[in-house]
Amino acid sequence: MKHARITFEGVEQAATERDGRLLLADGRLVGFDDVVWLPPLAPTPRPRTILALGLNYADHAKELEFKAPEEPLVFVKGQASLIGHRQHTRRPAGVTFMHYECELAIVVGKAARNVRRDDAYDFIGGYTVANDYAIRDYLENWYRPNLRVKNRDTCTPIGPWLVDAKDVPDPMALDLRTTVNGKLTQSGNTCDMIFDAPFLIEYFSRFMTLAPGDLILTGTPDGVVDCRPGDVVVTEIDGIGALTNTIVAG
Repeated sequence: MKHARITFEGVEQAATERDGRLLLADGRLVGFDDVVWLPPLAPTPRPRTILALGLNYADHAKELEFKAPEEPLVFVKGQASLIGHRQHTRRPAGVTFMHYECELAIVVGKAARNVRRDDAYDFIGGYTVANDYAIRDYLENWYRPNLRVKNRDTCTPIGPWLVDAKDVPDPMALDLRTTVNGKLTQSGNTCDMIFDAPFLIEYFSRFMTLAPGDLILTGTPDGVVDCRPGDVVVTEIDGIGALTNTIVAG
């Protein structure tokens, strides 16, 4: 099932997809254009922790002229970075290179501690699409991006849907793509991750407890380009959804 979080008639509420429309809890069906889309996460629990992977696709590491990492390169993000489908991301004045990153986002389904790889999928509640923008002008360390690169307000659209894990037969075989103003600029597949979903659940849960609602952003393939005010960026993952975002001057 595809779950959404939206505002309709001034009220924030949950919705599900039904035949190309949104089914509200009171039984009403409304159009996609009639709502404000929010990050598709229940108000409780909100993500306590947002973990994000850098250089988790070998082709992207090569694109940036880096050796593929031997251990996950991880940074932490705050909730204020998250915005919903069809929302706006600000590009600061004077920036020379700001790029999207189409990523499969894992939503933790239940508390996970010392999970074995073979059991990892039991702890995943669902998946959504993330677009984790980066500003290269502010980058000091590719391996540990600083706050101004990856933790800016509005820099991480997610959605539009949270898709139940049981409805994604193989999350490690999903095509990803990005278009900018309708032009295909990025294409890849989750099978090319260096560290896959089961590995990440096992790895993180060895030293920290993952809580329901926590997010793991799993990295992006190669093909990132500079995005400027007015650009419409669509990051899409087969079976998960197409997330639309517009760049505005900040």
